[in-house]
Amino acid sequence: MSNVPNLADRPGRDTRLLEQARDAAIPPLVDAFAVALGRFDDALFDRAERAGPSQMAFLDAMRELRRRREDIIGRFRGQLQRSWKAFEAGQPVPSERVFLESAEDTLSLVSEQELESRLAVRNFASVIMRDCKPVLARLDRRLGWIAGDITLDADLNPIGPEHIGVAVHQAFAACDLAADVRLVVIKLCERDFVPAIARIYASLDQRLMQVGVMPELPARRAPSPSSTGAPAQEFDAVNDAAADGEDPGAPAWAARFLNRMAGVSRGLQASQAAPAASAFGDVPPGYGGAPGAQGVLLEALHHLLQESRRGRDAGDAPPPRAADPRQRDLSQREMLSVLSLLQASPSATLRAAIGDTGESLSQRLKNEVLSSATQLGVDPSQARLAPVDEDAIDLVGMLFDVMLDERDLEGRPRELIGRLVVPFVKVALLDRRMFVQKTHPARRLLNVLAEACEGNNGESAAERTLLTKVEEVVDRLVAEFNENLAIFLTLEEEFRAYLEQHRRRIEIAERRAAEIQRGQERLEAARARMTSELDERLSGRRVPQAIEDFLRQPWAHHVTMTVLREGDEGDGLREALALADGVLEELTEAQRHVVGKPWLQAWRAQMLKVFASVGMNQDAAAGAVDALHDTLQAVAAARPDLERALPELPQVVLPKPVVEEESASIQLVGGADTLDFDHSDADHFRGLPIGTWLDFIDKDNKVQAGKLSWVSPISSRLLFVNRRGVRFCVASPEELAAMVRLGRLRTHQSEDAFDSAMQGVIERLEPAPSAAAPA
Repeated sequence: MSNVPNLADRPGRDTRLLEQARDAAIPPLVDAFAVALGRFDDALFDRAERAGPSQMAFLDAMRELRRRREDIIGRFRGQLQRSWKAFEAGQPVPSERVFLESAEDTLSLVSEQELESRLAVRNFASVIMRDCKPVLARLDRRLGWIAGDITLDADLNPIGPEHIGVAVHQAFAACDLAADVRLVVIKLCERDFVPAIARIYASLDQRLMQVGVMPELPARRAPSPSSTGAPAQEFDAVNDAAADGEDPGAPAWAARFLNRMAGVSRGLQASQAAPAASAFGDVPPGYGGAPGAQGVLLEALHHLLQESRRGRDAGDAPPPRAADPRQRDLSQREMLSVLSLLQASPSATLRAAIGDTGESLSQRLKNEVLSSATQLGVDPSQARLAPVDEDAIDLVGMLFDVMLDERDLEGRPRELIGRLVVPFVKVALLDRRMFVQKTHPARRLLNVLAEACEGNNGESAAERTLLTKVEEVVDRLVAEFNENLAIFLTLEEEFRAYLEQHRRRIEIAERRAAEIQRGQERLEAARARMTSELDERLSGRRVPQAIEDFLRQPWAHHVTMTVLREGDEGDGLREALALADGVLEELTEAQRHVVGKPWLQAWRAQMLKVFASVGMNQDAAAGAVDALHDTLQAVAAARPDLERALPELPQVVLPKPVVEEESASIQLVGGADTLDFDHSDADHFRGLPIGTWLDFIDKDNKVQAGKLSWVSPISSRLLFVNRRGVRFCVASPEELAAMVRLGRLRTHQSEDAFDSAMQGVIERLEPAPSAAAPA
């Protein structure tokens, strides 16, 4: 959740401009929403015609939206106005808090339908963010400037995508819509409302600029122009683009790598070394044809592979044999034919290498290619791999080595990912841009398959179904991939659509885990308050059994439920505490043997209410109050034999949160007072953004990634979920800091599978610092 700045007393706030911005944004947004709402009728009618058995749900939705049209528009307008009013008052409200506050009035968990709706509006907000990202960045800065030169983000911008999404959710919240139809209605907003939002944002941005609000925002940095003979500038151009978040063919791992390569290139230029067209001298055929930035990356990879091989040759290994003039390079057609044979029928040794963490896949692949060439009538003793093909095999082999070693892929998932090795070598031969183009369909397919497999041990039915779907994709790829890369695009699109459904289930599970933890902590806090109040009144004091039973059972239950419903500052709690104090004060009078007093007369109505809260009917509750009255009368008369017991009370069961399936959790260390931790680490975890992933390491050194899903406003504990959205770890900032000191917690690398593996390849290829240092 965003840190909320207080803007009310900010110097430089321009109230007039804030009002103008509000009038230029909210009324047009409301009008555009009303226009979009008017278009839903036709869309829902079309859906009804195709809906089959659920046709009536869509027809009912049409009638409901017509009937409640003004209310829907009013609720949308009201939510935006509340958000803006809070912003103008200096207390901008994070969008997530609106959802949390809407759940305060109920003790029950948020329904699955409600979670589905919240998720749908978040997707809607992400569409706005995607389509309007540049203008939104400018609006955040301009609105922040007129609000007192503060940093405004998407969660605090009162007209940003998140708040518009909340307004859409609130607009339809009171409508009686079937769950599936509600999601369709929110989806229609993406089609009919988002284009208008983009126009309103652009208009507001233009108006603010014209009235002098930051008229000259810094322009986006443009990449440096590349020039022949200046390879260091080419590296800087690609590096600048990567740093700006663009995708000119430069994946995430490129920035660090190119920093190093730019230094190498500048060193070559400074020493007047080999003024060749390539920064690294001769580059084998097959690297040409790529766009400038991508070509630079490919050349750099080739150079790094050469350096690595020279480093190995300079070690303890025997010197390389001179090239045999009788040997020839295998042609690309021969390479592809051999790989197709291995793709259809991988050898037992290749399958074993995939399962063996100690064997190099690169070397095994090269050996397999040369030995399998005999099936084409090629004598292995007279054939060798072309340098460019050897590079491709080395890179793919190392890529999968890193991925299989460093990711949580065991058993069936490891076998499925391993079956992709040969097809990906073929892709590398056909299109080397796979290594340097982030949007390449082959790497996109590998990323989604790795996401589906990582940490998937098939423990749930959904996970087993997902693995079966992965197997279907791998089977199709192995069976159908010849030399047409379109199969990767087709399979990736089909599988991504399926994976989106799986992610949606995970997000719902994650939100349910947060709701469960929130309910549990509220219950724990209510019980703690009840126990504290009870101990304060009864500790060290002897009271008749009937009075003690009343306070420890029905009254304790009543206090707990009251705190859950109203909080610990409500009138209900004050009344309950006054009741306990009043009963004990009358007990004190009775112990002084005051006689003839109408005991508990002033408290009878409240006591009947307390007994009713535990399920006693009116007659039984009246009998219980009479028993307490008679007990006080017996105390006053010093006749303990006349004290009465309370009638049998119904079994009091305090509400319990739903118990969900839990992942194998990390065993935390003891209480905070015994922890050994760095306070700066604890402070870091207190400010950890929602959605941050960390790596948890158990006592067996097994690593499991956990995502921060929720931070308790009651205890400040952090809730982490695993990749299935299941509660995985709940810990305080101090406990997490202690885990860091014990080496059981670390930062999680968030790159996708391909990028992360390529970074690992670069690290393995780069020489050690001592080896790289000049003699």
